Amino acid sequence: MKVTIVGGGIGGLATAVAFHRRGWQVEVLERAAEFTEVGAGLTVQPNGLRALDAIGLGDRLRAGGPADPLAGIRSRRGDWLIRNDVGSLKRRFGPWVTVHRAALVDLLRAAVPPEALRPGVDVQHVRPDGTVRHDGGGCTSDLVVGADGVHSVTRRSLWPALPGPRYVGYTTWRLIAPPQPVEGSLETWGRGERFGQVPMPDGRVYCYVMANAPAGSHVGLNELRERFARWHRPIPELLDSTHEEAVLQHDTHELPALPTYVSGNVAVLGDAAHAMTPNLGQGACQALEDAVTLAHAVDTLGVREGLAAYDRIRRPRTQLIVRRSRQAGAAAHWTSTPMTTLRDAILPLLPNVLFARSLTPAYTWTI
Repeated sequence: MKVTIVGGGIGGLATAVAFHRRGWQVEVLERAAEFTEVGAGLTVQPNGLRALDAIGLGDRLRAGGPADPLAGIRSRRGDWLIRNDVGSLKRRFGPWVTVHRAALVDLLRAAVPPEALRPGVDVQHVRPDGTVRHDGGGCTSDLVVGADGVHSVTRRSLWPALPGPRYVGYTTWRLIAPPQPVEGSLETWGRGERFGQVPMPDGRVYCYVMANAPAGSHVGLNELRERFARWHRPIPELLDSTHEEAVLQHDTHELPALPTYVSGNVAVLGDAAHAMTPNLGQGACQALEDAVTLAHAVDTLGVREGLAAYDRIRRPRTQLIVRRSRQAGAAAHWTSTPMTTLRDAILPLLPNVLFARSLTPAYTWTI
């Protein structure tokens, strides 16, 4: 049995590992010239680690990047809005790991036979019968998996009439600052903008910034420094220590709920199926869950029945996470002064357990 995977990112490579471990012939088609990742930091949460456990890689990732969950949310002045019991979260759900995205891609890629990896292949069309057309010709497989991201060619091929990804109204900058002491993983909320910091095992600090902006707008590092110069420490220091070339900016998109993730002998997963806002940090974790669930279902039940099971299991769950992620970040992007003042007054009064309760469906996943 052969599976062709369109896309060589985290979801695509995890799918390749999962099927290879089950004895399938695997082919991964990646448009880029090499299998790598240009992103910044990534926190793999407990459910993502359990998905990696299912393909034999969880302990290897845990060994390199132990981390803590989000300690909470502060106001731009530094006052606590939400403060989480980090120890309780880890005892209840398991460990967190923070790594560079490229490190996870490298770990997954190394578990795939080199001859299965085909970089520099531009896929042009995918048909429900398992036929893939690309700039080097084409192929037909027992199963095709579209793991080709938010602007998926696979998804557009199968459902050309469905709406594509929508811009959610804010853009995101990601960067890694040089080593410096920080107070754990935190988010800070302002009016229509926020700043996040995540310490990495080597002392560097992964930072992300989100701000309301028109789609396609570009803001450089100097403007970010000016914008956040009066926010609490160490936000100004983190931005001041960073170089322009270390900053990546991407508009933030979300995919409207698809009516199905499968068509014929083809399935979509990860951002190709359920692109979500980064507010819960669940994008990569859900792609990992997709990959191991799909391989288990198809290898156990056969292609058609397995695809039906994959769709039945994964679509409700991932679309729930998409909704919760959207809701989790909404209040950070309010711009009304009365509304943000009310938000900052009410959030500290809420019970701390609300955060853990809202994320329990995500963190407690098992295959």
